[in-house]
Amino acid sequence: MAYTVGYFIGSLSQKSINRTLSKALIRLAPDSLAFEEIPIKDLPLYNHDFDADYPPEGRALKEAIERVDAVLFVTPEYNRDIPGALKNAIDWASRPWGTNSFNRKPSAIIGTSPGKIGTAVAQQNLRGVLAFCNSPQMSAPEAYLQFLPGLITEDGEVTDPSTEEFLRHFMDEFALFVERVLTVLPRP
Repeated sequence: MAYTVGYFIGSLSQKSINRTLSKALIRLAPDSLAFEEIPIKDLPLYNHDFDADYPPEGRALKEAIERVDAVLFVTPEYNRDIPGALKNAIDWASRPWGTNSFNRKPSAIIGTSPGKIGTAVAQQNLRGVLAFCNSPQMSAPEAYLQFLPGLITEDGEVTDPSTEEFLRHFMDEFALFVERVLTVLPRP
């Protein structure tokens, strides 16, 4: 059975190393997963005043999440947290009350940064947000990747065999996780 995964790039930069990582993840994923990027760059800042009448950008985001079976967050860490643009997108998707797009949607988190602890702290913070949004999360393997020059090419080819094996394993585990969650909690 094939599943569609919507993926979020936490950085708005077109030259983001997390965008490069996402290309590698898609290349290494099993054939049972298809991918669709869920863009976040055009969202205005979330404001409760929009709940009565969502703008087109907010509706498009919610519709994109509804179309996919699972979500993958590929995010950098900014000041020991997730980027504001990603948090803004999650706020849009989880509102208004009673229309949370992440409810029962399987999710996984991965990220890379130049630092040795990768995106560990940002991922822990994102886990708390997703738990509140009732998104079942793959808790293992965790993936905090230090991005070194040349580790992944612009096309998403991983140059280090052990890193490639680790990322392939992460994606294989994510595919199994999605299947298990959707078997127990089928989407309507």
